Amino acid sequence: MKDKTPHILLGLYIVEFIICGIAPYHRGVWWAENIPIMMIVLAAVIISKYFRFTPTAYIMMFFLIFFHTIGGHYTFERVPFSFVSDLFCFERNHFDRMAHFTVGFYAYPIAEVLLKRKLVNTKWVLYLFPVFAIFTVAALYELFEWIFAISTDPEAGMTVLGSQGDIWDAQKDMLSDGLGSITATLLFYIMNRKEISEKIK
Repeated sequence: MKDKTPHILLGLYIVEFIICGIAPYHRGVWWAENIPIMMIVLAAVIISKYFRFTPTAYIMMFFLIFFHTIGGHYTFERVPFSFVSDLFCFERNHFDRMAHFTVGFYAYPIAEVLLKRKLVNTKWVLYLFPVFAIFTVAALYELFEWIFAISTDPEAGMTVLGSQGDIWDAQKDMLSDGLGSITATLLFYIMNRKEISEKIK
């Protein structure tokens, strides 16, 4: 019997998407934030027809989808996250950093594909390729934000950027993505080290 994890997560996303699509802070920003996520969800559904990820991989992928959809409703700067900011005495809302960290979780399914399909023959490539892939995606997304910011109305552009006055925001976002990918790759190793040793000498 097939595992129901992806179906459950897809159902949760659809419910969240509908709820968060009701009266968002800025409809233009909502579209800009949600279109990439809808593309990720669609890609995951299509890929699942040819490659079945483990429940852990699907859960790892869901974190970004969940947090980013919330951020699209409020805008990342305005997500109710003050309890964390107050707890750690942060001067800005770091909900966006947390969401960026979960971008890195996609290193887990990337590594899973490489291992299950036997696409690599060295452990170093298995561990490093997912991390490098996430850093590449992180850089491309920052370019997307920049292009969106300069090609739309100033308010929507600055809202999507979500820099909150930090001139190093893009670099810190990419770092968050990268740290998330390292964390996910370590988790992948811990949970699959026996299979890794059997398939890659």
